[in-house]
Amino acid sequence: MDVGIVGYGVYIPQYRIKVEEIAKVWGADPEQIKRGLMVEEKSVPGPDEDTATIAVEAARAAVRRANIDPREIGAIYVGSESHPYAVKPTATIVAEAVGATPDLTAADYEFACKAGTAGIQTCMGMVEAGMIEYGMAVGADTAQSAPGDALEYTAAAGGAAFIVGRNGKRTIASIDGTYSYTTDTPDFWRREMRPYPKHGGRFTGEPAYFRHIISAAKGLLQQLKLTPEDFTYAVFHQPNGKFPLKAAKILGFSKEQVLPGLVVTKIGNTYSGSTLIGLALILDNARPGDRILAVSYGSGAGSDAFSLTVQDGINNNGDATLKVMDYVNRKEYIDYGTYAKLRRLLVR
Repeated sequence: MDVGIVGYGVYIPQYRIKVEEIAKVWGADPEQIKRGLMVEEKSVPGPDEDTATIAVEAARAAVRRANIDPREIGAIYVGSESHPYAVKPTATIVAEAVGATPDLTAADYEFACKAGTAGIQTCMGMVEAGMIEYGMAVGADTAQSAPGDALEYTAAAGGAAFIVGRNGKRTIASIDGTYSYTTDTPDFWRREMRPYPKHGGRFTGEPAYFRHIISAAKGLLQQLKLTPEDFTYAVFHQPNGKFPLKAAKILGFSKEQVLPGLVVTKIGNTYSGSTLIGLALILDNARPGDRILAVSYGSGAGSDAFSLTVQDGINNNGDATLKVMDYVNRKEYIDYGTYAKLRRLLVR
């Protein structure tokens, strides 16, 4: 393939709520929850933050890092399961905010937590076909969770944007290949007009997350004739801290390959932003020649796997925008009452 990542950016809200604070309200054992989920705290959107504002901030950062004219972006796709409008695209808001011209195609994607990586695949195809110079894919969410539900400990907010273009001197990481695995597995869903999603308990692990992550990863490895030993890093969708490590072990990857991109412990599950923020964290510290496996997962269900090789462009524009850990470390803790107000759990 002759396409790669030429820019990326992230945004994570500064508000945080600790597992202990949520557990205290529901009478749960916080230590048991932290051991079970490997999550200590999660990010919470502010009163003026939603998927659109998160996507805009990440997109602007990606343009700054790529150091390109935004008028050269020919496609923008925003993947999320918490778009602020049921009927009105988030992608047009992002396009206007970054300074793109109206001469582009734009759309919102929805496939649970893998909608952002689906956008990357679309941009790859359009760039490869010569239809556009650059394409931008964003994965962002302000994840919903019912009060007292197990999801409340992890459902977080954040996003990342990636700009895809032809390989050249601007290339941060070339994309060696991609492979997807998709089935109709009802592990997680939200009906129209319902404020909170439901999850299918026993479907969540083996038949959903692990089946798709492992099948997509194995398919890509076979396609490219690679083994886990050929990769410096690996990042998998992060609904919690345990699932990515277990998937890595099944596939033959070591903890040392996975831990550099494991950010869920400090910010929670950012849904469509999860895999992409993990990939951005790895790129923040990667060197030319490093090979990265990135595998997303979206309930319903499907996974997109990518193999990327870091190029010399990684050394350019390193200080153009904030890195993932800058956002992780920029935080303000809130109590459950403030959290309930910010997430509109209290209705007057």
